[in-house]
Amino acid sequence: MSNYNKYEEITRAREILDLPESATTEEIKSQYKALLKKWHPDVSREKKEIYEEMIRKITDAYDCIMMYCSDYKFSFSKEEVEKYISPEEWWAKRFRNSEIWSSDNSAAERK
Repeated sequence: MSNYNKYEEITRAREILDLPESATTEEIKSQYKALLKKWHPDVSREKKEIYEEMIRKITDAYDCIMMYCSDYKFSFSKEEVEKYISPEEWWAKRFRNSEIWSSDNSAAERK
């Protein structure tokens, strides 16, 4: 299968799961569980076949996305990791040693 077809397959799976273009594994799992609950065949007795088909589509889509995630190579480089630091870490990294922002005011008092 070419990369283009794989992209199409993943895009269809992402749309079935109603996921944005980027999502964490926790967000993927949470959405999957929510959709399973919503489309469980016991929810609608009169449309059971439709619900069963939707459950199959949701499960196939989830399997497709999780297979992609399991094959994905994560970068642990400093540059990549720092893209995802929290706002608190960002501020601390930039201003930790600043006399103005330091919780240790002894440096400021020495002046």
